[in-house]
Amino acid sequence: MKNSYNGDREYEERSAVENPVDSDRKKEEKDLEQKENEKLEEYGQLTLENNQGKRKIHLLSIIGEVEGHENLSGNAKTTKYDHVLPKLAALEDDDRVDGMLVLLNTSGGDVDAGLAIAEMIASLTMPTVSLVLGGSHSIGVPLAVSTDYSFIVPTGTMMIHPVRMTGMVIGAAQTYEYFNMIQDRILRFISAHSRIEYDQVKTLMHNTKMLTRDLGTVLVGAQAVEEGLIDAVGGIREALHKLYQQIDEQKAD
Repeated sequence: MKNSYNGDREYEERSAVENPVDSDRKKEEKDLEQKENEKLEEYGQLTLENNQGKRKIHLLSIIGEVEGHENLSGNAKTTKYDHVLPKLAALEDDDRVDGMLVLLNTSGGDVDAGLAIAEMIASLTMPTVSLVLGGSHSIGVPLAVSTDYSFIVPTGTMMIHPVRMTGMVIGAAQTYEYFNMIQDRILRFISAHSRIEYDQVKTLMHNTKMLTRDLGTVLVGAQAVEEGLIDAVGGIREALHKLYQQIDEQKAD
């Protein structure tokens, strides 16, 4: 008598021979699932496509610190812009993708890298929605407002503060002008992609009354909406519903 293990294996082998198409399809599905798991683990990205309307949505997670030209500590959670930018370009070139959901829980990071990602997201032709979870601080603010519509959970935070620079800084007038130029880029992007005015963002950035050891302002949940930074308070349900709505409207045009 054959044991059950050998019997099952022989059945699977016989089924593969009898149904080569089904076998190939299952293998492709398994390979695709493995690739999606690897992509999620490595880049924090995957594709959502099991919704009722079969809309294909790319999920982009911006977690930890946005990494620029220099590699951060191996123990730090980072979002690498050299991984994100090529992916965004590929998404724009892929007609199969209907929209993108951006999840943010970031402490900020490299200014140039963050603005580069924000500019790429803002220039996508597909509908985009962002959701701030935990916090979206510093350069995370332009990233949060770069989408077509933005949400923040009730306990989520947005921190706006002046540009900081590590390492040796030359004490010259040109250095101050350079800092102002960097801050101007950030302020202009935020005001252009949200409902808040340039001068109001600048006021929040240079607030001296909230942080004891720094300049800036922290906005929690509904406060970010009241200031005009974020469009609405909500969670994943509201964010996906809004994205579905935008996708359906674009397809109807």
